[in-house]
Amino acid sequence: MVRTRTAVASALRTFRISHQSGRSGLHHPRIGQPLRFMSSSAMAASAKMLTSNKLKQVFIEGKRPAMGFWQMIPGANVSRILARSGADWVMVDCEHGNIDDAAMHDAVPAIAALGISPIVRLPDIQPWMVKRALDSGAHGILVPLIRTVEEVKSVVSAAKFPPLGTRGFGSPIAVQNFHPEPTLTEYLQQANESLLTMVQIETKEALDSVEEIAALVDVVFIGPFDLGNNIGHPVINGKMDVELDDAIARIYNATVAASKKCGIFCTGGEQAKKYADMGFHMINVATDFTALQSTMVSALAVAQGKVQGEKAASY
Repeated sequence: MVRTRTAVASALRTFRISHQSGRSGLHHPRIGQPLRFMSSSAMAASAKMLTSNKLKQVFIEGKRPAMGFWQMIPGANVSRILARSGADWVMVDCEHGNIDDAAMHDAVPAIAALGISPIVRLPDIQPWMVKRALDSGAHGILVPLIRTVEEVKSVVSAAKFPPLGTRGFGSPIAVQNFHPEPTLTEYLQQANESLLTMVQIETKEALDSVEEIAALVDVVFIGPFDLGNNIGHPVINGKMDVELDDAIARIYNATVAASKKCGIFCTGGEQAKKYADMGFHMINVATDFTALQSTMVSALAVAQGKVQGEKAASY
């Protein structure tokens, strides 16, 4: 706690100096705050956190989509298998996966230690869940079932330290999941710019407000299954109605128009390639649970001399 208090005091002194320097009238073009004049060492610290976030680096480079996997099965060894599979990111699914707070705290450092971005999907939109995920050292959060612009604003506030938001500061755990490891002061100073805030568009209400929502976050992520359910065109046996395709296109276009990144949940490599060719920026390729099940069923069928039918897309 002594280290934490010292970091806070140091950071607050930096903020005061920065605001005094800003009296010349120069302001940040997006948030209206006085510009912070950073020394070369401070800029190096900023680069340190940014370069640790593999997913954000892929976005910045803009040369290819960021591919990842979904983790629903708890266990650090599962996390390592996914992170070693060539992914840019791994989604630690605390919404539908069998992953509680303790399992999340095991998964996040296991993924980060391999140079891959751990992203946490929250169980709900509650601010304390945002704090727990980011305090575990996640490189970003994904919030499901967003409905309103006000909900999105609340999420963004919970994910940002003052003056941009209301996130509380105090966890010494988060810094361990960035390499090279920042100090607590560096984490406080750079987290707002280095971490990713993402929301899922999977309700009719959010679809109707997607143009406004896209401007508020870093990534707009599409959940086709719930989106289809909520607009009256569910995905049945892998088939997507044209109305769902149109909704997905609207979300993508709104996100690109806002100069943000658009992601989508896919059920396999073929579908992931389809959306990569369409220009999506962040794509889930497979989920550990269904991939494991499919592999086991397929292997057993071959061993038994059975002919397998075509597999429909599933979660």
